Amino acid sequence: MKGASKPTRRPHEVFSLVCSAAALVVLLFVGTTVATIAVSGITHFHEAVSSDEVMFSLRMSVATSTISTTICLLLALPAGYALTHVRFPGRRAMEVLMELTLSLPYIVLGFALLVMFSSPAGKALAHAGFSVVFQPAGIVFAQMIVNLPFSLRMVRTAMADVNPRMEFVARTLGASPFDTFRTVTLPLCRNAVISAFVLTWARGMGEFGATLMLVGVTRMRTETLPGSIYLSISTGNTDTAMATAMIMLLVSAATLVLANVLNRPSHATRVGGDA
Repeated sequence: MKGASKPTRRPHEVFSLVCSAAALVVLLFVGTTVATIAVSGITHFHEAVSSDEVMFSLRMSVATSTISTTICLLLALPAGYALTHVRFPGRRAMEVLMELTLSLPYIVLGFALLVMFSSPAGKALAHAGFSVVFQPAGIVFAQMIVNLPFSLRMVRTAMADVNPRMEFVARTLGASPFDTFRTVTLPLCRNAVISAFVLTWARGMGEFGATLMLVGVTRMRTETLPGSIYLSISTGNTDTAMATAMIMLLVSAATLVLANVLNRPSHATRVGGDA
């Protein structure tokens, strides 16, 4: 028909195209980075996994991250419950203070720990046999100061979303606060707690700034995987650095797959959702 104007693209279609283009940019940026690590690291990967120093740093990272993550969750679970279920003066201020370090550079947190453990009280602990500064135990503390606020925030957010009616019914049936926490609150937060553990562990594996400031990077003593990469780069051995980075990439991929598998809804949950 003459004079009829061509149909214009709908606004929501334009918005979808813009969002898709942004997603493509993100994919290209992240994908290029991952591809660079994989392509550059695969050539010398066998040398890295055969190196005693790299394997030492891998074991150190796994051990310290597992210990620090376990401590973080053991503290975050009751703390998160208190911040969401217990009323007491100054709770809001406590929430802000506990999460304040999330916005601070990690090297600043490590420096604060260095000052704390270099104080007379810290020196007294060292004389008593509990050394932290420039010791492997300091790696755990460095990872904790970085990851404890993160895990607490994840746990607190999950517990705040729990339906209070479920807990109220449990209490009216005679369950104690601990039984309610164990049989109602925790199961309802299961996926969030699992995600908190896996992500905290992965963050611990990659932590470097606070660790560098508190314990330094001493070969075969306080050397973690990021520290091993740092030492390789500082000595001009970029091939080994990229191969070590590929090990970290594989560990990160494994933790992501594990988190997705563990967070998969159970058969009962799927049936309940379909009902």
